[in-house]
Amino acid sequence: MQEISSDVIRGYNDTMILYLLLENPSYGYEISKQIKKLTDEKYVIKETTLYSAFTRMENNGYVESFSQDAENGKRRTYYRITGKGKEYYQEKCDEWFLTKDVVEAFIIKNQNKEN
Repeated sequence: MQEISSDVIRGYNDTMILYLLLENPSYGYEISKQIKKLTDEKYVIKETTLYSAFTRMENNGYVESFSQDAENGKRRTYYRITGKGKEYYQEKCDEWFLTKDVVEAFIIKNQNKEN
């Protein structure tokens, strides 16, 4: 199975993380599992990438962190999306559609097309 390059997807890590926080707060390990599952294991986010994204997004006001006891009694850091984060998520979605249109102009759409 082909995996996607982290260089290609780097600009959309925030988008994926924010998407997963739209419904409910979550914590790092659960978010990384969800990304892996939703991409059919084509993309596995590295722990350092995930936590640097959390830090950056928290500094920008897109997410906020809070501590909470997990079911096993262990204290975890959870993240929730903010109003500013929801706006940023929408901007990134709009940007994706534009990016997709631009890149598709350079992708061979029909492999059988004669030159």
